[in-house]
Amino acid sequence: MKLVRPKSLTELVAEEIRARIIDGRIGLGAALSENGLAAELGISKTPVREALMQLRQEGLVQVQPQRGTYVFRLEAEQVAMISELRDLLEEAAARAALARNPDALAERMGRIYAAMRRAYDADDRVAYRKLDGEYHEALIELSGNPYIRGAYRQISFCIQALRSRLSNEAQLNRQSIAEHREMLRLVKARDAAGLARALRAHIAQTRRSYIAVLKRPEFGGNGAPSAAYARGPGQGATAKARKRRYQPDATSAFAAARSGAR
Repeated sequence: MKLVRPKSLTELVAEEIRARIIDGRIGLGAALSENGLAAELGISKTPVREALMQLRQEGLVQVQPQRGTYVFRLEAEQVAMISELRDLLEEAAARAALARNPDALAERMGRIYAAMRRAYDADDRVAYRKLDGEYHEALIELSGNPYIRGAYRQISFCIQALRSRLSNEAQLNRQSIAEHREMLRLVKARDAAGLARALRAHIAQTRRSYIAVLKRPEFGGNGAPSAAYARGPGQGATAKARKRRYQPDATSAFAAARSGAR
């Protein structure tokens, strides 16, 4: 029997803030206040500061000298660079996973694809996007290469945050489910070259979708969030709006842990 180490308060705080950034409760470019988050979560500033340092290492948080700490924001050029790295890592991972254990890869991706199909048919777009991430992370995990996993982790949370903001247009999901079905077919056929081509095409299409997201009015039309969208606590929003925007998720690991500690 293996003992499971309980998560530290810093880890729980990082999970809470990370989840808010990824699902859109905190906007890209939004200011993050150590004092505000500590007061809201009912803890001292130290675990908040440590959590923000961890999120900075993950690329989700940026520190601007003399200005403060902000959620990351990207321009089109940066999205292109992240996509280029993602392309290289996923292709290398796919080739390694196919060579290492093609049956395990086909089983894992097949299981995730089946769940994606169910989410697609039910028009559950939140579940679909989560499963989309798991599908690609299966390639990384089953590559057996810790260096690929480490490099991918540096961009994976930014990818998740961008993915959650993708357009909800049915056309994009139709194209996505078809592309994932084709990638699964190539995995089952053990066609490494074909899978690499399919991944490149899929990631290129995703890059175009990300850039389109950054051109939306709520991001200022050029990848930068508008003033209203980027406001954090104490920056123009009403107290009621701030409370609603930064309300902790009662089902989160942080909320559950805090409740259990009482």
